[in-house]
Amino acid sequence: MRTLSVFDSSEDVTSFVQGKIRGLIAEEGKTCLVQEDDPEKFREAHLRFEKWFELPPGEKLVTYYSCSYWKGKVPCQGWLYLSTNFLCFYSYLLGAEVKLVISWDELWRLEKTSNVILTESIHVLAHGEDHYFSMLMHLNETFVIMEQLADYSIKRLFDKESFQREPALSDPLQITKRGLEANAKSEQFRTFFRLPKEENLLEVHESFLWVPFSHFNTLGKICLSENYLCFASQDGSQCHVIIPMREVVNVEKPDSSSRALTVCVRGKRALRFSEVRDYQRLANTIRSRCGINASPQHSASSEAIRGECQSLINHFEDNPEDVTLMVGQKDSSKAVSTEALMTVFHPQDVENLDPKMLKEKMKEQSWNIHFSEYGRGTSMFFTRKTRDLIVRGVPEALRGELWMLFSGAVNDMATHPGYYTELVEQSLGTSTLATDEIERDLHRSLPEHPAFQSDTGISALRRVLTAYAYRNPKIGYCQAMNILTSVLLLYAKEEEAFWLLVAVCERMLPDYFNRRIIGALVDQAVFEDLIRENLPQLVEHMTDLSFFSSVSLSWFLTLFISVLPIESAVNVVDCFFYDGIKAILQLGLAVLDYNMEALISCHDDAEAVTILNKFFDSVTNKDSPLPPTVQQASVGNNDKASHISVDISELIREAYEKYGNIRSEEVESSRKRNKLYVIQTLEDTTKQNVIRVVSQDVRFSASQLDELYNLFKRQHFLSCYWTMNSPALLHHDPSLAYLEQYQLGFQQFSMLFSLLEPWAFCSIKSTLSLWVFRLIDENQDGLINFKEFCCALDTLYTGSFTNKLKFLFKLHLPPAFTGSPLHLKEQRIQHFIPVTEDSSHLNRLTAFDLPEDGVIRKSPERGRGKVDLQAYLKQWQNEILKKEESIKDLPRINQTQFIQFSKTLYNIFHGDPEEELLYRAVAHVTSLLLRMEEVGRRLQEPSSPPESKKPANTTVGEESSTEESSTTPESSDTSSSHNSQDLSETEWSFSFEQVLASLLNEPAIVSFFERPVDIQTKLGQAKVAQLKSKTNK
Repeated sequence: MRTLSVFDSSEDVTSFVQGKIRGLIAEEGKTCLVQEDDPEKFREAHLRFEKWFELPPGEKLVTYYSCSYWKGKVPCQGWLYLSTNFLCFYSYLLGAEVKLVISWDELWRLEKTSNVILTESIHVLAHGEDHYFSMLMHLNETFVIMEQLADYSIKRLFDKESFQREPALSDPLQITKRGLEANAKSEQFRTFFRLPKEENLLEVHESFLWVPFSHFNTLGKICLSENYLCFASQDGSQCHVIIPMREVVNVEKPDSSSRALTVCVRGKRALRFSEVRDYQRLANTIRSRCGINASPQHSASSEAIRGECQSLINHFEDNPEDVTLMVGQKDSSKAVSTEALMTVFHPQDVENLDPKMLKEKMKEQSWNIHFSEYGRGTSMFFTRKTRDLIVRGVPEALRGELWMLFSGAVNDMATHPGYYTELVEQSLGTSTLATDEIERDLHRSLPEHPAFQSDTGISALRRVLTAYAYRNPKIGYCQAMNILTSVLLLYAKEEEAFWLLVAVCERMLPDYFNRRIIGALVDQAVFEDLIRENLPQLVEHMTDLSFFSSVSLSWFLTLFISVLPIESAVNVVDCFFYDGIKAILQLGLAVLDYNMEALISCHDDAEAVTILNKFFDSVTNKDSPLPPTVQQASVGNNDKASHISVDISELIREAYEKYGNIRSEEVESSRKRNKLYVIQTLEDTTKQNVIRVVSQDVRFSASQLDELYNLFKRQHFLSCYWTMNSPALLHHDPSLAYLEQYQLGFQQFSMLFSLLEPWAFCSIKSTLSLWVFRLIDENQDGLINFKEFCCALDTLYTGSFTNKLKFLFKLHLPPAFTGSPLHLKEQRIQHFIPVTEDSSHLNRLTAFDLPEDGVIRKSPERGRGKVDLQAYLKQWQNEILKKEESIKDLPRINQTQFIQFSKTLYNIFHGDPEEELLYRAVAHVTSLLLRMEEVGRRLQEPSSPPESKKPANTTVGEESSTEESSTTPESSDTSSSHNSQDLSETEWSFSFEQVLASLLNEPAIVSFFERPVDIQTKLGQAKVAQLKSKTNK
């Protein structure tokens, strides 16, 4: 009660008590969950996991839980196993076995739900089926692990750019439950405090922080990372502070009885933390990270600092109203342009005393008072009052500084001195697709603003965009980046604008600026959820909310800059840098709410778009000190008289009042939930487009192509599941054409082809598989796309006898067949493929220069290399004009190739019920063709043929009769070998017409190839055997 007496109001007492209770509950829950897994029990669980699910030995079990799985309306009690790549469930009760295996990359939805039957459960949607898991002892912990594994899989397999930014999770064999939990906490930590992606949460300590401006200690948590000391309150005061370790000058322990320590930072400022449980270890950790030594040679300076800190603490406690919390900012690296464009093209007139300028000065004074109370610079306190000032509007003179502070870009720039200047020098003069697009859009960026009507502004914009494209070639340049960067350059120095762009693209709006704009699509899905929750009246009228997704895309991509006048849009950007995407979502809801009646009464989408456009054109900023020429720069419609004007400050204030209860944590959780759905929707669109293209060239049904595509894509992923740096991950590039997004290397292809080919003549990694791979790899890049794969299967399943035979004939011609029978052992597959997992395509590309990331580029895309568009157009034209191959165009098959062709036929017929009859037919055809060749040679050489040829013919006859009696392919191989050695030195060969005509005379062979094979059965068997083939590999 003595503590509560320091509060001035009952609201402060209530918020303090609530925060303390929440802290105690969290601490109690944490102690309950902190229990080491019994290694023996985990080993037993792992053995059961391997036995029940028969997954490859490389699959790593992360954790397991007892739970109920709802199959329909009946619960099955069993065990939920979470591994690196799969979600598995097993139950065996009363003789009924329930087994479920779902790969994380197949999930469409993952969320916590509750209904009348299930008070709390985890909902999983995959393959169009709903799965519910309940009765979990620690449901929240389970959900976090599942969420992390699903997110890990999505990033690793579908979105390798963002995955490569998380090296801690790069090895699937090293993922642990503890590592996933730590990664989840680090993500929340970085997002909340806007810290660089390299920072990881190392320690958390509960403590009180003395807050001079409130005259009391606020309860919260100290969060420590490699380079930052952060504090966030838990008592509802919304107070937090970020202290870079580079700003810390000393750490003292003034009072051991209160377990307190004081952190002294530059600018004569100190922060006092009390009731820290392990304060001594925390103090030592901070000292070591700041490089502060307590050695004798530093004792004098330490004493001086200690005295300074103590005097500061006394001053804080005795005179809180006089405290000075100014923190100076270091001058960072030298930038190309050292002034913000607004100060160059619109300098403020200090003698101008018009009402707008007076109000601007009052805003500046309010912020100066805020700085004197809460600090200025990197160690400033962020409180409710800070947000209130943001909502009212940031003064023009302080906008750049505050944007840098709120976004965290100030820390990026401080820790990378000279980086931007080096980038500008390195990127100067480079020519890529990104630079071409930048040049095209330079003069479309705020074209009516004076700053971008001059070379000064255009040159600065070019340097920033080109430097960023050089820094991050995976993003390169995307439309909308030019508009955003233009506004940043108006209020920030050139180098600052660059780091602000980095913060936006890589932290605040992840995955926004790429070809698929996944981040924007995810946030639009979040926006739709918020509309359903907050605007039910609008939802009732417009059941299809996809309209709002299409119309709001520019709101998210440009932060309303493209739809609002520039003087109003910058106020939105102020809120965005402070509150992140939450501010944009709130404003979007406020816009729809403001126009609710008009939207409900409209009859079609076009009318709704017109209503919103008129509304945006009517938004003004009555307090803006900008001149009219600048204010009109972004206004596309001058018809303002027909619509009542709306002040942007009022609109933003209304957004915060009505929708300010939306929590950032809820937005991030919704982002993760909707990202699964968005990516799977994009993947499904890719599949439908591929199937539509392929269906024109094959006779498979749409459902069969759908199943084939799923098997093809799964085979691609199977080579990625258990390998850290699988080249298959490099194959996948969503920016490529639909057909090229998923491709198989030789090892992947041979496994899948052996499961699906109709006659079981190709075993995994066999020489025949290699020949098939080479044959259907039309562009000789060492990769097979889905169309090539389906066309080959279509020929074998539904082709005519002639087409099937032609396929087998070409299989024994270059480029498919390149060896001789005497050197087949030298043509082993391991010579074609390195030992490493599925990297055959790299061997096949010795004639090409691979890009830096190892990805084979087949379509024009961003990057550092210039794309030869004419080469692509020529290749496209050749494919269009390509005529169907005639049997007369096929080259003749020589004796080496024909011997292998005969052996292939024997392999195909092996195991057939009429195997003996088919073997005799092949022997008869072989003998007949050799006799025909001998007769043809005699006709060409009428004068006394060599005596040695007669025994050759005799040998053929003898060998044929031997084969007919033995009916074994081995004897046929021997006879073929003898024939090739005993015939004359001149090579003999056959045309395809000869081979075809001879085989047509054998009804058994014709009947075999014309016999229909049920592909549906093969597809069902392949689904079951696909994982097992990897297991038994």
